Amino acid sequence: MVETASIFKAIGDPTRQEIVGMLARRAMGVGEIAREFPITRPAIAKHLAIMRRCGLVSMEVRGREHIHHLHVEKLQNAQNWLEQMSMFWDNKLEALKQAVEEDNG
Repeated sequence: MVETASIFKAIGDPTRQEIVGMLARRAMGVGEIAREFPITRPAIAKHLAIMRRCGLVSMEVRGREHIHHLHVEKLQNAQNWLEQMSMFWDNKLEALKQAVEEDNG
C-alpha cells in the first residue's frame, strides 16, 4: 500500500499528470519536457525526481541527455486499488439499498 500511496502522491500534481501523459507517448529528455511548461527546467527536474522515487519513471543517461521513461505498470497498481475500493463501495451501497427497500416493503 505504501507504494500505491506514493504513486497517488506523484500523480496528484497537475504538472506531473501532464508529464505522465507526455511520457506515455514516448521517452523524453528533461529539456524537451521543460519546453512544454511555463516553469524552469530545475522545477521539471524536481517533478521528475518525485516520480523516480516511487518508481513511476526511470532515467537513462545518454551522453549529456537524461531520458525519462514511464513505467505504466506502476499506474496499474493504483488502478487495481481504485477498482478494489469501487467494488467495496458498490457492495456497501447495494446492501444499503436492500435494507432500505426491505424497510419500505
